[in-house]
Amino acid sequence: MSSMYNKTRVTKTISLTSGKGGVGKSTIAANLALHLTKLGNRVLMLDGDFGMANLDIMFGVNTRDSIESVLLGQKELKDVICNVGENIDLIPGGSGVYSLNRMSMFQKRFLMDQVSKLEGVYDYMLIDTAPGIDDDVLYLNSAANEVSIILTPDPSSVLDSYALIKVLNQKYKEVNFSIITNLVKDKNESIRLFRAISDMAEEKLCVHLKYLGYIPTDTNLRNAVKSRQLVSLSNPRSPSSFAIKNLAQNMSSINNISESKGGMQFFWGQMLNVA
Repeated sequence: MSSMYNKTRVTKTISLTSGKGGVGKSTIAANLALHLTKLGNRVLMLDGDFGMANLDIMFGVNTRDSIESVLLGQKELKDVICNVGENIDLIPGGSGVYSLNRMSMFQKRFLMDQVSKLEGVYDYMLIDTAPGIDDDVLYLNSAANEVSIILTPDPSSVLDSYALIKVLNQKYKEVNFSIITNLVKDKNESIRLFRAISDMAEEKLCVHLKYLGYIPTDTNLRNAVKSRQLVSLSNPRSPSSFAIKNLAQNMSSINNISESKGGMQFFWGQMLNVA
């Protein structure tokens, strides 16, 4: 685990989420973490897909422990955090479904006590959620400072993303979302896609959507995923790598990202529903 503590540092928590699977969320999350470190940040990643965890594979690492061991009270959080790259640490997800609903208040408070020791160590925590609107996904998203929704030109991706925004707005009173488009031809298609979901959401719900950027369809990225590599390392001059670099710059320029919510402890407290 990283040890550079800075008591003035407030960890910005950002969820990367989607209405449906297969939109490239984990790939974007892993490459985004890499580019954020190149901007001088320390990044903690949480693999929030408790059923199909795969972020460790993205970094070419096989982890033995996971967040599940912590949720079951078998390990302390510091013991499962592993280093997967320079200034990038990972809390691995479990391979079996373990619902946050099943945690006792004692387990939750035990975890919160450990989380308090992480505050000030990282600049960002990126949460790679499972797709859809299951309770665990909603908890993770509602607790984050920033909810970034990834969608593709597939019509079902747009509709499912709208459904996710609607539930988070109506059930958790979330009003601000950022949008990342993936697998688009160019920026023009990306903007059209953003406007389609933005118009739909802002007309029917009391929400605000912000355009964060896009990743174009790129065979380099597809090949990197197949070979379990990060395209930003294997092919740093590829269109997708440049696009994710721009995403990281756009993300780091959001100055008010942590104003409405607190840092690391707030995220975990909200997620676990611990007052």
